Amino acid sequence: MKQQARRLLNNKNVKGLLPREVYVLSVVAFFVALGYGMIIPAIPLFAKTFQVNNAQIGAIISAFALARFAMGLPAGKLIDLFGERRVQTTGLFLVALSSFAAGMAQSYWQLLLFRALGGIGSVMFSVSASSLLMRSVDDSIRGRAQSTYNGGFLIGGIAGPAVGGLLSLISLRVPFFVYAFTLLCGAFVTSFFLSEKRLGRSIKNKQDPQDRIDLKDALKSYPYVAAMAIAFLSNWVLFGLRNSILPLFAKEHLGASNTTLGLGFTVAAVVQGIALVYVGKFSDFRGRKFALMIGSFTLLSGVATIIISSHWWYYFLAMVFFGIGGAFEGTAASAVVGDLFGGKGGRVIALFQMAGDFGNIISPVLLGWLVDAHSYRPAFIATAAVFSLTLLLSAKMPETRKSK
Repeated sequence: MKQQARRLLNNKNVKGLLPREVYVLSVVAFFVALGYGMIIPAIPLFAKTFQVNNAQIGAIISAFALARFAMGLPAGKLIDLFGERRVQTTGLFLVALSSFAAGMAQSYWQLLLFRALGGIGSVMFSVSASSLLMRSVDDSIRGRAQSTYNGGFLIGGIAGPAVGGLLSLISLRVPFFVYAFTLLCGAFVTSFFLSEKRLGRSIKNKQDPQDRIDLKDALKSYPYVAAMAIAFLSNWVLFGLRNSILPLFAKEHLGASNTTLGLGFTVAAVVQGIALVYVGKFSDFRGRKFALMIGSFTLLSGVATIIISSHWWYYFLAMVFFGIGGAFEGTAASAVVGDLFGGKGGRVIALFQMAGDFGNIISPVLLGWLVDAHSYRPAFIATAAVFSLTLLLSAKMPETRKSK
């Protein structure tokens, strides 16, 4: 009876039951996001101690994102060769080592180099974790699995900055050391709880080459290309508009205080966390297409709210829309890729993530240029016009969830 019960618990196809891999990966995501959130307030302040200008400080932040983007496909190839669990553990160790080294940096150029190395390890972790998550579940529970995983990131991301701010009072180097420790915790959880010895061989560490999806074949799939475009445009709104120029607009034109700005991001995170509880189940029962259409409409409503805004409370309303829309888009777009390929192809997963990363990289620059060349509202209107394409992409997408 015990063996039969154990097999039941390890069976990823049991209806409505999330396998252990999902919870383990969510815990690892929490540790990663917690540590990353700790160093976010410290990076510009620590870089400033090397007597550099604002552009050089921005380069440190960009170096991490650019390294992630540049190494996406190579990380996918490593997964195809060595398997997700080994690549994930190695990536976490690399980010931990680079973070510790960044805390020990004695010059600006050392800090820049170590943050770039951290970006390489980061993409190794994120692609391998997404691939394993997609391979661990079938499409009847994939939305709930993705929501649980995203929730781990979100909770860590909420707690991280508060903890990092307190640690910075001790020293601006301390958050980097604690970040390294949280990453080591994540690496330990990965290597110990995701081992074949503990999970069995239901999810083999290394994929069979004949089962692997080639990138050229994946690019022939409209839902895959559409999911990449939606990921790019969603990050355009959430990172380029919301995180980059919206706080400046709210302060300069809506009279929002620094406290109001921070509270708005907290509201968005809390709303997104609450939405994630329901979005995964909604995606599993109503389908990815419907979830993507709701997410696109909600994010577009957030942008429209900012366009017509005339008071600081519009800012809060927009942040609510962004929180809900981000939960729908992030969960459903990843679930589409999982439905199509089941994580069978590291470079396929990597390219999907690179599309989102590209939105993070390019949108703050382009929107900043639009604001400088014209003003805030033309930048918001341009964003709304471009992002409205996601409604068309979602409407044309065939449903990828096959189970009922």
